[in-house]
Amino acid sequence: MIVNYSVSIHRSRPGSRVYRCRSVSLRSRPAIPLTTRQEADKLARDRDNRHEKGALLIAQLSGKLVHKQPNNVIIDVGGVGYDVTIPISTFYELAEPGADVSLKIHTHVREDVIQLFGFWTIREKEIFLKLTSVSGVGPKLAITMLSGMPAAELIHAITNNDLVKLTSIPGVGRKTAERVVVELRDKLATISLEAREAEQAARERAAGDAEVRDDTVAALMALGYPKAIAERAVSFALREEGDRTIEAVLKRALRRLSG
Repeated sequence: MIVNYSVSIHRSRPGSRVYRCRSVSLRSRPAIPLTTRQEADKLARDRDNRHEKGALLIAQLSGKLVHKQPNNVIIDVGGVGYDVTIPISTFYELAEPGADVSLKIHTHVREDVIQLFGFWTIREKEIFLKLTSVSGVGPKLAITMLSGMPAAELIHAITNNDLVKLTSIPGVGRKTAERVVVELRDKLATISLEAREAEQAARERAAGDAEVRDDTVAALMALGYPKAIAERAVSFALREEGDRTIEAVLKRALRRLSG
C-alpha cells in the first residue's frame, strides 16, 4: 500500500527554534502489485507477438511450381520459395514443375515453427480445418486423412459413422475415428448436402453443354471449318464466362477462330 501524508507544524513559542507537530494527515491508495505489472507487460508482449504473427499469415499462394511430390510442393512467389504440405488429392491436380499454380493456404503457427498447408479447393481446406478442430487430430493427421480417400468419400464415411473405412486410413485408430464422427458428423452433414447438390448441378450442366457442343460444332462445320478445329474452338468457348446458349457459344468460337 502507498501512503501519502501531510504534516502541520508550529513553533513551541515565539522566537523558539523548537517545532512541534500539530497534526498529521494520512491518505492511502492501493499500490499496483508487482504481479499485476508483470501481467500488464506480458499482455503487451502478447499483443505485439500476435500482431507480428498476424502479418505472417498466408491464405493463398500463386506462383510458379518449382517442385512437387505426393505430399509436398515448393512454390516460387516473387523469388521466394514456399514449402507447402499438401494432400495427395491436391497433388493429382497439379501440372508439371514450371507451370503456374495457385493454392488455398492454411498457415499453422507454433512456438518453434510456421507450417504452410495447401489445398486445391476451398472445400478441402474447410474439411482440413474441421478435422484439426477435433481433439487428437493435428495438421499432419488431417492431411493423411484427406490423402487416404477423396474428400467426398471422407465426408460420407464420417456422416455415416463408417468406422471401418475411417480406420483403414494409416494412423487413424478407432478412438480417433470415433471422436471424429461424434464431433463432425453434424457439422459435415451440411457440406455433404451442398456437395450432392453441386454434383447434380454439374451433371445437369454437363448434359446441357454436350448438346450445345454438338450443335455448335455442327454449325461451324456447316460454315466450312474442319471438325477437329471446330471442336477445339467450341471447347475453349465453353470454358469462357458467359451464356451457354448455342448462339453465345458460336459467337465466342468464331471470335477465337478469327483471332
